[in-house]
Amino acid sequence: MSSELLAPLDLAFWHLETADHPMHLGALARFDPGPGDPGDVLALLAERAAAIPRLRMRVRDVLLPVGGAAWSVDTSFDVHRHVRHLRHEPHGPVDPPARPAPHERLADDGGDDGFTAWATRLAGELMERPLERGLPPWEMYLLTGEPGGPFAVLVKLHHALADGMRAVAIGAGIFDEIAGARPARRHRPHPVPPRSWLPGPLNVADAARGRIEELGRALGVGASVVRASRLDPRGAPSLTAGSSGTRRLATVDLDLEEVRRVRRVTGGTANDVLLAVVAGGLRQWMLDRGEPLPADDPRALVPVSRRRPGGAPGPGNTFSAYLLDLPLSDPDPLGRLGAVRRRMDRNKAAGPGRGAGAVALLADQLPPLAHRFGAPLAQGAARMLFDVLVTNVPLPRSRLSLGGSPLRALHPMAPLARGQALAVAMSPYDGRVHVGLVADGKAVPDADRLAAAMAGELADLVKLTDHPDRPAGTGHPD
Repeated sequence: MSSELLAPLDLAFWHLETADHPMHLGALARFDPGPGDPGDVLALLAERAAAIPRLRMRVRDVLLPVGGAAWSVDTSFDVHRHVRHLRHEPHGPVDPPARPAPHERLADDGGDDGFTAWATRLAGELMERPLERGLPPWEMYLLTGEPGGPFAVLVKLHHALADGMRAVAIGAGIFDEIAGARPARRHRPHPVPPRSWLPGPLNVADAARGRIEELGRALGVGASVVRASRLDPRGAPSLTAGSSGTRRLATVDLDLEEVRRVRRVTGGTANDVLLAVVAGGLRQWMLDRGEPLPADDPRALVPVSRRRPGGAPGPGNTFSAYLLDLPLSDPDPLGRLGAVRRRMDRNKAAGPGRGAGAVALLADQLPPLAHRFGAPLAQGAARMLFDVLVTNVPLPRSRLSLGGSPLRALHPMAPLARGQALAVAMSPYDGRVHVGLVADGKAVPDADRLAAAMAGELADLVKLTDHPDRPAGTGHPD
């Protein structure tokens, strides 16, 4: 059977998963009413998902390399095991069944936001559940309300299947614009190249030289990781609470033009502004809860893609990351933004391949067996390096639709590592920045208040940068 070995970082994500810490990405896409009924949309989802070759692949163990795994075509693939329809009914029980069947009717106890609130809450609950490992590791849920009303689609993709950029490329295949332009072709998995048990002398020399260079790079990154690790990682109680295995999703939409207005006045990048919005939102949220600010600023892991601009997404995960201390201790919004900009400038000057944030690159230097048996140790290491994940996932710039229904918003969702209570993912689309907050349901039950605090932080930055007598970028020097 043709197969393709999992890349080292993909293998790491596959073995890091536990029942309480599923390692899948997600996105909740909301659509305006369209011409089709739910049955038509469900059939369209199934047809387009089945036409994406990567979604027919499952993970299986291999004999060589020892501890490795490979992608192989699922010969018994049935798209209807992955695409399901859940319907909203007001005034009923909230909890979804353990494994909802296609066209399952789910009820809700109502709420101020009706269908949107139900879909958001349900998406958080569905994100708790690990994907079935014997099948291609993905699921899609069509969430509908009243006939002729808005609907939503929840997409779950295992992190071994894709990083954020690759997930966008895969998930975009369900939209009208991308599906209509996709050429029909048969998927041919890349076979694993044969290995000689008796390599020639030149091959041995080249391999030895390559391993020495890789070892040097690994030692450099490893030393940075050790220096940056916190032996006593005390932080905000809400961000360091024990994991409950539950998930809660909150969303907020920020005005992209307001983000750009702040950037034009203060300098830096739009992502600097968004990171400052996260920092300010966390600060205000903790103060509103009556929670003391942490003695040390919480640390964010900020992933950065290593894919070439304009290049093909390619299979597997290809990213590094920066570590950023979020300046919660500074009471000045512009001071926080200035601190974020300076710290990110230092990160960029060092480059994504250097520094402790490049810990993901260590996976490329480890043999498969190390990922299989080292996963239990690595699961607890995240807490020593960072407190919260903050990632920015770009979407296509063109307006998108599904079955003629326009895409209104797409809120990305990131997984929670062990010891993490919050992950923030952001995607700019159609003049808005759509933010998805995935939180541990018991540690951060009020994630919606954090989302509101982030919106308030952006509003404060806009007011301050619009004020002619207020100097921009002031604050405590680093």
